[in-house]
Amino acid sequence: MPSIDISRSHSLGKEGARDVVEKVAARMQAKFDVSTHWEGDTLKFQRSGVDGAISVEPTHVNVSAKLGMLLSPLKPMIEQEIARKLDEYLA
Repeated sequence: MPSIDISRSHSLGKEGARDVVEKVAARMQAKFDVSTHWEGDTLKFQRSGVDGAISVEPTHVNVSAKLGMLLSPLKPMIEQEIARKLDEYLA
C-alpha cells in the first residue's frame, strides 16, 4: 500500500497552523468527500481508498496517508496537490 509523508515548517504557532489545517480539511471534505475529526493536535481523515492524518506542531505540520490500490496510480498528483496547498497556506 503506497504512502505519502510530507512535512512543512511554519512560523504560525500551533493555533495558527491548526487554523490552516482546518481550511485544508474543509477543502478536502468538499472536493474529495473525506471525513475528518480531531484527535488532540492531529486531524484524522478517511474515505474509501485513503486513510491519513495531519499532525500540528508549534513549528511544523506533518501529513501522512496510506493510499489504497485504486488511488496508488494517483500518488504523485495527490502528493503534489498536498504540498502545493501546504506551501500556499503556511507561507
